[in-house]
Amino acid sequence: MIIATAGHVDHGKTSLLQALTGVNADRLPEEKSRGMTIDLGYVYWPQPDGAIVGFIDVPGHEKFLSNMLSGIGGIDHALLVVAADDGVMPQTREHLAILQLGGRPPLTVAITKSDSVEPERLADVAQQIDALTQQMGWQQVAQFPTSTLNGAGIAALADHLRQLPVGKSRREGPFRLAIDRVFNVKGAGLVVTGTALSGEIGVGDTLWLSGVNQAVRVRGLHVQNQPSQSAYGGQRVALNIAGSVEKSAISRGDWLLSALPETPCERVIVTLEQHQPLRQGQPLHLHHGARHITGRLSLLADNLAELLLDAPLWLADNDRLILRDIGAKHTLAAARVLLLASPKRGKRQPGFLAWLHQLEQAREDAEIIALYLQQRPRPMSELSWARQLHEEALVNLDYRLRPEIIAGHMILPQMIQDWQQRLLDEMAHYHRSNGDRPGLGRDRLRRMALPDRPSALAGSLIDRLIGSGRLVNSRGWLHLPDFAIRFEPQEAALWQRAEPLFADSARWVRDLALTLNCPEDVMRHALRKAAQSGLIVAVVKDRYYSHSQITRFADIIRQRDAEGLGSSAADFRDRLCVGRKLAIQILEFFDRSGFTRRKGNEHLLRDGGMFL
Repeated sequence: MIIATAGHVDHGKTSLLQALTGVNADRLPEEKSRGMTIDLGYVYWPQPDGAIVGFIDVPGHEKFLSNMLSGIGGIDHALLVVAADDGVMPQTREHLAILQLGGRPPLTVAITKSDSVEPERLADVAQQIDALTQQMGWQQVAQFPTSTLNGAGIAALADHLRQLPVGKSRREGPFRLAIDRVFNVKGAGLVVTGTALSGEIGVGDTLWLSGVNQAVRVRGLHVQNQPSQSAYGGQRVALNIAGSVEKSAISRGDWLLSALPETPCERVIVTLEQHQPLRQGQPLHLHHGARHITGRLSLLADNLAELLLDAPLWLADNDRLILRDIGAKHTLAAARVLLLASPKRGKRQPGFLAWLHQLEQAREDAEIIALYLQQRPRPMSELSWARQLHEEALVNLDYRLRPEIIAGHMILPQMIQDWQQRLLDEMAHYHRSNGDRPGLGRDRLRRMALPDRPSALAGSLIDRLIGSGRLVNSRGWLHLPDFAIRFEPQEAALWQRAEPLFADSARWVRDLALTLNCPEDVMRHALRKAAQSGLIVAVVKDRYYSHSQITRFADIIRQRDAEGLGSSAADFRDRLCVGRKLAIQILEFFDRSGFTRRKGNEHLLRDGGMFL
């Protein structure tokens, strides 16, 4: 259980916590000398059943509102403190507005300094508080008149806080902690503290530290101010971390994460909950977790907007940001993250806005992911981060249309069919225009049919088409199953005469042209088509072997490899009864093809031994 205080300056938040727990939350010398909380304070209240309630004491002065905002992320309950003599004051209203915009946690009210006013005044203040809390959405908030001087109401408030329902455990998903303090402990080293928002972590685990962009190891843990071997979301955690990191390199607002997105957000689409009117292009102060930055607002339609951030934030879906004016005088609105990957163009198109409204209304993970996938396939890592789910949980959601996972991307079945058909249509169009060519390379087909799609995903779809026989891969050329290179009648007749001459030896273009009494360029063109059709293979320019002969040579190399031997030019010369020059040409052809690799005078079979 984590409880944050709220309320106007000098209304006695810190004194009330001390009366409840016996601990003074003010830790800075300046706070103690001035009697005013400046930064976040932390108090831990052990209970008879072994549970520990953690309090976050926030400053009440408007000058330190940024510090207050750093302390309310991930809390289970809020304790609003109102002094009986002052009643509701500006920071009472603003703190309550911030709690409302931050997600409206359950609320308890303590009316302090009750001994300093008459009963009529106390009743009047209680009515003010009732009216304010109901106006802001809290119904039937428990109120406790208290005095830290005579102890009135302290025991009743303590009993009430002890009986609060324990906050929901947030063990699911990746571990995520917003750092709000960093310090060195003699004999232990670097320690960071914060509220864990989700996930689990244990001693010895590795986390990624956002501020320095590197991994750190968890050497030790304290949870709710007690040593522990593990921690999870919903707890106050202190982590003793090891790594090449100095205290000066870590700032309030950095994150400790067990998983991270490829990049933080610099522009994000949100849905707004407004307290005051907002204008197009308005500069703002933005508060997220324990971080505070500036940015600008781009209004889209209704309550939809885009935030353009002056510094990147590690946002996830449904994260809430508090928006304040650029003068840091007024809290204006809350923004709930709707879409992390904000497109650069088309944000105001009716179709896209309608899709955003669907996304805004969706609540279940499976429904939201299905909406994401309607636009485009998405990497599993992207979806896992956005929804803060482990990939295994992501796969096991109850989808209406079961998406497939291909090359690390999640994609809807209809999109698979559409993309594969585009690949086949592009291949058919190419054949119609280029009947004398063997086909297309994989990457060129992808670029022609699916130019804006992930290359690994498109490549996997091509593999599926090959596996199903809807595409054929002939020596690296992709073509449709019923495609064959067209020989012109003259070329077909010439090849019919030339083919028997390749039965047992290599042939030069020039020699065949002389033998068959035809122009050399005509012979060269006909043999190139025969090679593209897979009938013959060029070991060097203009010198061809039949495909069956090349396959026989490859088998000889495989046999030598099975015997633990490589192939040399001398060995090949003797086995094939050819000249040394031709033997070298054949072996170098296999090297170029990736079938073998040269090591000294030996040509060794590469792993796999696949050829043609």
